[in-house]
Amino acid sequence: MNLHHLPNIISVVRIFLVVPVVLYILNGDYLHALTIFVIAGISDGVDGFLAKRFGWQSRLGSILDPMADKLLIVSTYAAVAWVGLVPWWLWATVLTRDVIIVCGGLAYHYFIGKFEMAPSLISKLNTVMQIALLVGVLSQQLTQIPSWLLQGLVFTALLTVLLSGLDYVTVWGKKAMYSYKKAHSK
Repeated sequence: MNLHHLPNIISVVRIFLVVPVVLYILNGDYLHALTIFVIAGISDGVDGFLAKRFGWQSRLGSILDPMADKLLIVSTYAAVAWVGLVPWWLWATVLTRDVIIVCGGLAYHYFIGKFEMAPSLISKLNTVMQIALLVGVLSQQLTQIPSWLLQGLVFTALLTVLLSGLDYVTVWGKKAMYSYKKAHSK
């Protein structure tokens, strides 16, 4: 095995970790769910660090990494919403943002051309806040966490979901318009 494949392998492992996280949540085993979720969350930072630090970025990695993130986060939100730990509207907001981003990316690729995903700072902050909220919600089942802290995390996660979704639509909408005008001005 070449080490330059390591970030992609870590992303694939993160995808496989989604199932046990969800099953543990649905079965009320929050300690195991939290443990695996934290490992999966840390792996997101590790694969990105390795890819950038050693120049191991790849087209496959630019697809696998965000796909693994979206599967982990959306599935975990669905599970915690199902068992009543977060409101359904929060899961619906997270899901809607990701569906818009994925559909927009596919439309861009199909109608405009190939692109490399480059998450913005607000998008990275959004991922951190969503993970922090999920860690907080799962931790709340094991120990007492102040309700004001969880409410703050809910508000902050919601805000970053909305802002990052708006950022993606704005930035990629402008890029699409620029590419369209450039292609049709000849």
